[in-house]
Amino acid sequence: MPEFSNPFRPGAGHTPPYLAGRQAERQEFLRLLPQTTILENLILTGLRGVGKTVLLDSFKPLAVNQGWIWVGTDLSESTSVSEENMAIRLCTDLSVITSSVIMETLEVPNVGFATDSERIHRTLNYPALMDLYRGLPGLPLDKIKGVLEIAWRALSKRQTVPGIIFAYDEAQNLADQSGKEEYPLSLLLDTFQSLQRKGLPLMLVLTGLPTLFPKLVEARTFSERMFRVVFLQSLSRRESEQAIRRPVEDADCPLELSDRSVETIIGASGGYPYFIQFICREVYDAFIQRIDLGERAVVPIEEIEQKLDTDFFAGRWARATDRQRELLFVISRLESCDDEFTVQEVVEESKRSLDKAFSSSHVNQMLVALASQGLVFKNRHGKYSFAVPLLGRFISRQARG
Repeated sequence: MPEFSNPFRPGAGHTPPYLAGRQAERQEFLRLLPQTTILENLILTGLRGVGKTVLLDSFKPLAVNQGWIWVGTDLSESTSVSEENMAIRLCTDLSVITSSVIMETLEVPNVGFATDSERIHRTLNYPALMDLYRGLPGLPLDKIKGVLEIAWRALSKRQTVPGIIFAYDEAQNLADQSGKEEYPLSLLLDTFQSLQRKGLPLMLVLTGLPTLFPKLVEARTFSERMFRVVFLQSLSRRESEQAIRRPVEDADCPLELSDRSVETIIGASGGYPYFIQFICREVYDAFIQRIDLGERAVVPIEEIEQKLDTDFFAGRWARATDRQRELLFVISRLESCDDEFTVQEVVEESKRSLDKAFSSSHVNQMLVALASQGLVFKNRHGKYSFAVPLLGRFISRQARG
């Protein structure tokens, strides 16, 4: 068999060889671009492995093709340390596009030629933006609003653009630090809400786990009116099949997957893009080895699930105490465990499944702890969901083992 380069690329934020589905989400983003006054910003949210980062990356060429300027990065916990850190983050990202924009031209005498002078162009690079920030009066909020407004005025004089999109991934890491009297998340929201009210076309696009939007609303209630929230679900069966078959077809792979193999992969992946990439990569490595040995190629799903358990789930499972694992086991037995569940449903199931059932207050306390560990989250309707895709299946496998 000729040498074959595996086309599948599981990884955090790695662009798949074929981006299946997500047409509706891209259309929703395109709908926001004609805004002259920014009334809606965008939040992409969903579980890990659903493809938020990849979809965000696919938005950039759509925006650039319509003339928008795109800046942004991942938001780390360090950004939330202080309002100053948030301001520095914005200045850093802004400087990428303003470093060639001339803010002022100075006439400097040329020593040695009394009648001649030199022109020095001062640009809005990072040091200049930070000088502006430090020189403006007021609190950090006043300063960063002033910097962004000055930068936009200078940029829009130089070229005609619809606006600037500030795109930030992993935005669930943002948080106000009330104990330290630092409010970086509120600063971000207040800055853009204020500048958008003044007519500046500066748009926010944030991605993050489902905890993101409730956190924004808690920081500033106007966030509910400021953002259009798009919750990414797993891919449909047809989209999942495209994600499995197209990379092989495009790479002229000498191997083919039977319809039964495709159905097995779709079932095991739950339609989550990361799991599709992970499982398909393992499947094709296994296929090549078995065919080279003259063996019949089949999908080794049990072996792949075991590897997935070790690589993806085990680290998260290790954070839970024995009693928390008991609670998670109870939740995994609910028919709605992959959707959403209530405290009362968990209490009732614990009475059926355990010798020592959980009380409502105990379930509430433990769910709060599990949420802080990133294993569950509370949605806006007061119900809970697993924060990790297919976690219920993993827990069931642990119980059987």
